[in-house]
Order: sequence, then structure tokens, then C-alpha cells
Amino acid sequence: MAVLSVEMIMGVVGNIVILLAKFKCRDQFLCTCWLPLVSLSLSDLGSSLLIISGSLFAVVTGNQSSPWCEIVSLLKFAFITSSIGSLAILCVQRTMRVASTGSCLSVVMAAACLASWVTGVVIGSVPVVYDWIRYDPAEMLCAVFWESSYSDMLVYILCAFSVCIFLPFLLIVFCSTLTSAGWGWNCSSDLSSVTPLLVAFYMFCYTPFFISELVLLGRRDLSPAPDWLRTMSSMMAYLDCGLNPLIFCTNQEFRQAVLGLLWTNGRSPTEPVLTAVVKLEL
Repeated sequence: MAVLSVEMIMGVVGNIVILLAKFKCRDQFLCTCWLPLVSLSLSDLGSSLLIISGSLFAVVTGNQSSPWCEIVSLLKFAFITSSIGSLAILCVQRTMRVASTGSCLSVVMAAACLASWVTGVVIGSVPVVYDWIRYDPAEMLCAVFWESSYSDMLVYILCAFSVCIFLPFLLIVFCSTLTSAGWGWNCSSDLSSVTPLLVAFYMFCYTPFFISELVLLGRRDLSPAPDWLRTMSSMMAYLDCGLNPLIFCTNQEFRQAVLGLLWTNGRSPTEPVLTAVVKLEL
């Protein structure tokens, strides 16, 4: 409970501050690829508000009831897909030198960003429709449980991974390789300069989740991955939502904008200001 509480606070507070800075202080820092970065922050905020809080409540009560159980499962797929999709689009924009506004390609990037959200919702709705959702105490939320057909499980996981994970992952690797070789934008002052850190920590935090799904594929008796691995996969995925705001602040100009926003909001509107000095005769 303590770890979940810290991760939820970090994710909610951090991403709200980041989104406010991106909109209210957008003239104070350079951000040519703002659309996928905003999409990533929205995904992290939604995951912190709905998924992590749902897991925390499930730990307290020991269960998740319907229909919240099905909603959490669907949203989890949507947030995972939108996160890696936003990172893939961010890498593509940096490599192709495409800004988020001002060109026809920017419309394509916006459509791709929206498609990552829609794809996650569609993929996440399949287990809900076929009633494959059960509460998993190890994952601390409702997850997909396979009880009858190995072939159904194999087809679903392969399709979901191919569309939602493998394709964006290939784009990230390919574009990151080109960028490191000198292609595309490589401006340290632009907020997109944090992309390598965002990608590295995403892969690190979601590795236990990918491993647990691969373990499931290798078990023809449909038994899930070990409890400790499923618990770690949830905790590490939640951690990524709280780390991303800290990664954004590694950019100096953006960090100064965030500090300016917090300082301005923290000042009292009734704070007295010295405007004149009058000499009194006693």
C-alpha cells in the first residue's frame, strides 16, 4: 500500500504539473514535438488516477467488483498502447524533422497518435466482451485469465503484441538508430531531447510485463506466470508514470519553466509590495 500510494502521488501530481507547464508556459521553452509528449503525459495521468488508485483500493478491499473490474482492464490496455504509441510517434517526428503543427505530415502524426488510443481501447475490449476478465491478487487489478482454450490465448496475445507492442517497438528502435547516427533533430534545448531517457525507462519498467506474457505463452496448461513476477510487472509499470515527469525536468529550459510556474502559483496574491516611501515629520 505504501509503495502504491507513493507511485500514485508521484504520477498524479507530477503529470498535472507537467501538463500545466506545457500549456501555460509553452512560450518559455522549445517543443517542436509537443503532441506525442502531451499524449504521453495524459496517458500517465490517466493511469495514475484510475489504474493505480484502483489497485490501491483493491489491496484494501481484497477485490474489484464489476463493472469497475472490466473498465480497469480495458483502460490498462489503452494506456499501455497509447504510451508506447506516443513514444514511437515522438521518435518518428524527431527522425523525419516533423513538427506537431504546420504541415500535412503533422496531421498524419496526430491521426497516428489518436489511432494508438483507439487501438488500445479496441484490443482491451476483446477480453471484456468474451468474459476473460478476473481479479488477480498478484497483479492487484483485474487481468485476463485463460481457462479453456490455449489457441484463443495464443491468437489474442500474438495479435495484441504484434499491433500494440511489436510495431511501435520496431519504429522506436529504427528511428532511434537513425537519430543517433546523425539524422533528424538532435537539439539539446528542445524538450524532445529527453526522448532517449523516456524510451529507456519505458523499456526498463515494462520488461517484467513483457516477460510475464511470454511465460504465459510457453505454458500450454494455461497457468499464469509466478505471482512475484506479476506483482513486479504491475509495480514497475506504475513506476514509469511517476518517473516521466522527472525525466521531462532534465531539460533545463523546461525545468526553469516548471519552477517558474510553481513559484508564481505559490505566491500569495495579497502579498504587500513596496510602491513608495513617505517621510513623516514627528
